Amino acid sequence: MIPLVLAATLQASGIVAPPPDSARRDTIPPRVVFGAFIDGYYAWDAGRPRALDRAFTTQPARHNEFNINLAFVEAALTGARVRGRLALQAGTSVQSNYFAEPQVGAVSGGVLSRNIQEATVGLRLHPRLWWDGGIYFSYVGLEGWVSRDNPTYTRSLIADYTPYYLSGAKLTWQATSTVTAQLHVMNGWQNVSETNADKAVGTRIDWTPHPTVLLGWTTFVGNEQPDSLPSRVRVLSQFLGRWTPPGWELSGVVDLGQQRRPGGGADRWSGSTLIARRSLTSRVKAVGRAEHLFDGRQVLVSTGTPGGFRTTGASLGLDVSPEPRVLWRTEVRAFRSGEALWPRAGRPGGSRTGLLAVVSVALTL
Repeated sequence: MIPLVLAATLQASGIVAPPPDSARRDTIPPRVVFGAFIDGYYAWDAGRPRALDRAFTTQPARHNEFNINLAFVEAALTGARVRGRLALQAGTSVQSNYFAEPQVGAVSGGVLSRNIQEATVGLRLHPRLWWDGGIYFSYVGLEGWVSRDNPTYTRSLIADYTPYYLSGAKLTWQATSTVTAQLHVMNGWQNVSETNADKAVGTRIDWTPHPTVLLGWTTFVGNEQPDSLPSRVRVLSQFLGRWTPPGWELSGVVDLGQQRRPGGGADRWSGSTLIARRSLTSRVKAVGRAEHLFDGRQVLVSTGTPGGFRTTGASLGLDVSPEPRVLWRTEVRAFRSGEALWPRAGRPGGSRTGLLAVVSVALTL
């Protein structure tokens, strides 16, 4: 105690200079913050799917049913040299999104991983370089897993068909005050359990030339086939941008992807989304979206039809936040496909169009 008091006295008198800001930050002890989130919804699908499970989506996943889209509890640690997060989750979006989680062996698979939203630990290796590892949110795109953080309630098609979560390790480098770069090494394309002996790699570069402008480029390269099948390397190149002038949020994403065919050549897909959100008052926002996903070779979306998945869509939504922790959202969304892919009650062949209306109430604790 005496040496600390003496040092503080000398610093106050100017005899000894105080430590630099970086040194003072390093002495701040890590802090743990606990939280929770609940997102409940009611959705009406005009196709009235017989089993109530909605087609080609993760959220909202059920028709004509009051249910929980996503609920989680979390503990997040932040510190000068260490960080991490543990979050456990449940909900219909979890059931839908983790349905394809592979099961290889007896001690992994979806039964274990679907309830782990994130389990990460991070270490600062350098003032501008962090290493993080574990199960963590995906670096791909501008739309994430938690509805509260997205401009639209439902996810765009290209968000639903690119990873929401990853299992691996990453390096994050703050190259300059405006440029951030990431390097990822992962098990694969949204899977905790491995499917083969290969690993996937990914990158992301974000540039913020102005506080209201974000431009980014994302890549993914990996083989998603089991070892029993020939390798088919998948490559994604994604371009993204966001502009937030006063009262507005404008964002756009373009995906270009391909996967190698066993006999040579490649199967390709493309997708895009453009979202505009306008603040009407301090508590009310309106949002509109236009989008497409063309996956004729069924790399990402399996339809079992000759033309694959070639779909355009649009949506309109209204967000109201009566209290800072409460968010009430309504949305109407429509799709049109090249083939009759959308379930339609009383029509065995389905329909080329799909229509959804959803209301959600979310609470952040």
